[in-house]
Amino acid sequence: MADAVLTLNAGSSSIKFALFARSATIPQQPELVGQIDGIGAIGGQPAHLKVKDSAGQTLDDLDLDLDGPAESPHKAALSFLVEWLRRHEAGWRIAGVGHRVVHGAQKFSQPVVLDGSMIDTLRGYIPLAPLHQPHNLAGIDAMTAALPGVAQVACFDTAFHRSQPELAQLFALPRAITAQGVRRYGFHGLSYEYIAEVLPQHLADGRAKGRVIVAHLGNGASMCAMKDLRSLASTMGFTAVDGLMMGTRTGNLDPGVLLYLMDYQKMDAKALTRLLYKESGLLGVSGISGDMRVLLDSPEPEAREAVDLFCYRIVREIGSLMAALGGLDALVFTGGIGERGAQVREQVCAQLGWLGLQLDAGENARNAPIISAPGSRIEVCVIPTNEEWIIARHTAELIP
Repeated sequence: MADAVLTLNAGSSSIKFALFARSATIPQQPELVGQIDGIGAIGGQPAHLKVKDSAGQTLDDLDLDLDGPAESPHKAALSFLVEWLRRHEAGWRIAGVGHRVVHGAQKFSQPVVLDGSMIDTLRGYIPLAPLHQPHNLAGIDAMTAALPGVAQVACFDTAFHRSQPELAQLFALPRAITAQGVRRYGFHGLSYEYIAEVLPQHLADGRAKGRVIVAHLGNGASMCAMKDLRSLASTMGFTAVDGLMMGTRTGNLDPGVLLYLMDYQKMDAKALTRLLYKESGLLGVSGISGDMRVLLDSPEPEAREAVDLFCYRIVREIGSLMAALGGLDALVFTGGIGERGAQVREQVCAQLGWLGLQLDAGENARNAPIISAPGSRIEVCVIPTNEEWIIARHTAELIP
């Protein structure tokens, strides 16, 4: 049997996974990729598994009747996944499992092989990411039970940003509070790490190591300023709700708005959390959808306004990140909207013409790797991200 590395991204109601062949160099294309949705759904709705092979052919597409207690839906889902892999991928032996873990705080700047003590440490970070960390840990617990003795590796979404200067990570709060870990962490680090890894393949004459802004645009959106392929500043801060406007998240917001809502609208922490994470962003502004594709196709003025605000916020944040970098040599778009949203890229770049940025309309329309026109002072790239490969590579490097 050939060795393989399994990657997992466990969320509150879904688990994304990919299986990579383990070799001297981990291939960027997985052997299979899939997702289990509807984990722990109420109202009798079944969970659902969909798996595709490396050619994009569907291997399975079925509802799941997950047995087990309601308090451990991830365990039941992952136990099913392991059995599915044993039945359908008999030629592979899982040698290690790599997990996306949202928060590694200041302690973890590199991936680690997990043991009981480290898992307890990660549980201590739940207050830093209460909407994400518990589900990441549920995936680790479930896979540890399903594959006893197989190494579990944590890869952190915050780790890439630990290279930022101390000033870039501080809030103007009393030291007694910042000493408790209240600081800017930044997220989407696995995506930015991938872009940093492959950027020299796309940019010549040293621009890859120059002043680069990467825009990871999707349902969750952020941007990162990089120099020498290292994070210098990011739009996300203490939580993944900061910075850019997103599909359903507010992005940057005057804290006084929250005080107002608490004092005069009598909103408690639970209501504010729902507002900030689930009811705002593109969805809240448009009143139609948090999906950029739907909004771009809509004739409604509210949809247009939501798109315009999304692009305006990107341009504003580019200006801020340029100040941190001392200029700009290249702009990279990635993430679902960044990779396929030609209209969004066009609108953003049109507002950056004063920088000497010129877009090639034809290349932009076909989502080409380089979409800036010849002679543009700023080079503009479209690079699909591959967080799963980063996780698989780290896992392969760390396991026996």
